[in-house]
Amino acid sequence: MSLTAVILASQSLNNADTRHSANFHPSIWGDRFLSYNNTMETNMKGEQQVLQQLKEEVKRMLMAPPVETGLGKLELIDDIQRLGVSYHFEYEIDQTMQQIHENLNGTCDDDYLQTCVLRFRLLRQHGYNVSCDMFNKFKDCDGNFDESLHHDIVGLQSLYEATHLMVRGEEFLEEALAFTTTRLESAANLLSTPAFETSNACLESATLEGLTESRSEALHVSSPGTAWIT
Repeated sequence: MSLTAVILASQSLNNADTRHSANFHPSIWGDRFLSYNNTMETNMKGEQQVLQQLKEEVKRMLMAPPVETGLGKLELIDDIQRLGVSYHFEYEIDQTMQQIHENLNGTCDDDYLQTCVLRFRLLRQHGYNVSCDMFNKFKDCDGNFDESLHHDIVGLQSLYEATHLMVRGEEFLEEALAFTTTRLESAANLLSTPAFETSNACLESATLEGLTESRSEALHVSSPGTAWIT
């Protein structure tokens, strides 16, 4: 093979290995995705710290001595349960409910229906055997519900929810269920829009966190002052 042929063959091989550029335009993103940016991770850590601080604050509110049995502490526990975050505060809620039950003495000294009912409902939802006899104070001498309750919409809504935790043979709660249902239905059309929606939501679906009516009837009720055994 001549020298000329060898040179031509070599040039042909070199040309075959050469890749032609497609002449693409530069990316509009530049190299921003080539470098790691931990801004999002930093923000998440900051949010977690804030969340932990808020959780600790709620725990302190629940455990702050002395344990209050008034409406404020009861509403806090109720709000936590309704929001579905009670698993963060199980110990604190259990301790608070235990002390509330120990201070109950089987009666309700508060004349505010909502406070008595909310305390009753929360205790039953947490398995405590509390009697509905404490509500007899809200009946008149003829055995009818006190006239003042007819216009206490918030109290009636709370009482309606509590009636769904009745056990067999509790005549007061059976009467209260019929009474609150009738009063809330008749008052619904007279209420402003927010209150109307709240009453309807209450009637359509009572708060049944913990014990349901069917489960309550199946429970063995132990002696007064002890917790229910499931």
